[in-house]
Amino acid sequence: MSAAKSVTDASFEADVLTSPRPVIVEYWAPWCGPCRQVGPVLDAIAAEYAGQVDVVKLNTDENPESMRKYGVMMVPTINLFSGGEVVKQVIGAKSKSALLREFAEFI
Repeated sequence: MSAAKSVTDASFEADVLTSPRPVIVEYWAPWCGPCRQVGPVLDAIAAEYAGQVDVVKLNTDENPESMRKYGVMMVPTINLFSGGEVVKQVIGAKSKSALLREFAEFI
């Protein structure tokens, strides 16, 4: 069971944009190998930083509207939202330590 919550185009505003905490959004697809690599890394961050940051996953095959709205061209793309805005973007699978360095000022 993933520690990250699945979101959809329909729930994106409620789950991400209006969240009182920073939200890490992974844009992924079931056919994407690097997405399968980064999934457990994001689950670990979700568990370790529970209450400080929310981690969610958006299946781009099923939810193309959010992907288009935020200009996501590749999967995996990981956006960090704070106050309803994208404040950081990471493209490609990264290690836990690399992601935590990227997001350090926000979580």
